[in-house]
Amino acid sequence: MELKKNPKADLTKNSGLYFVIGLALVLFVTWRGIEWKQYDKTEYDIQALNVDDDLDEEIPITELKAPPPPPPPPAAPEVIEVVEDEEEVEETVIESTETNQDEVIVEVEDVEVVEEEEDVDVPFAVIEDVPVFPGCENAKNKRDCFNKQMQKHIRKNFRYPEIAQELGIQGRVSVLFTIDKDGSITNIRMRGPDKNLEAEALRIIKKLPKMTPGRQRGRAVRVPFSIPITFKLQ
Repeated sequence: MELKKNPKADLTKNSGLYFVIGLALVLFVTWRGIEWKQYDKTEYDIQALNVDDDLDEEIPITELKAPPPPPPPPAAPEVIEVVEDEEEVEETVIESTETNQDEVIVEVEDVEVVEEEEDVDVPFAVIEDVPVFPGCENAKNKRDCFNKQMQKHIRKNFRYPEIAQELGIQGRVSVLFTIDKDGSITNIRMRGPDKNLEAEALRIIKKLPKMTPGRQRGRAVRVPFSIPITFKLQ
């Protein structure tokens, strides 16, 4: 005889549903346990939170001092003295400058005009009467004689500086000087490659004799003159 099971009596029929419901309940309880927070009870002093006392603190009031008032204007004089205009004023008489026919006109003598001599520098190349070098008084061409005597003077007084020879220094020194209105040599200037050569050129020019000054329109004038002095090692 076979045993027959009642389908309603099958206990495993809804086991899956129950498992899912149980799992959901376990997850919910676990989540709530993790999220659960507990706060400590703290008693607050209500009087300590009262801020009315702080607001009632007295704040000192700063008084602003007003600037001092301006000084009063000076008092007007009590009595005003009236001065009578009785003083006599001398009138200024303006004399007429117009001439009268009865007046005698005095003739003024001729006034001599004195020409002031101006210091003029006339270059040696254009001056009318060149300065005369001593020894050229009777020369026909005093300009050429002047140049020859200058060269002769330089050769006669030339001396090569020893220090320039030792250092092998050579070159040309340009010399410019002025023959003044009294024939003296003034305003000597040099330009060269070395100070020792310039010093020697200055020494030579200072030995020039006094000359007869140059003349322009019959007047003695200053005459600038330039000449090169060459220093060359043998």
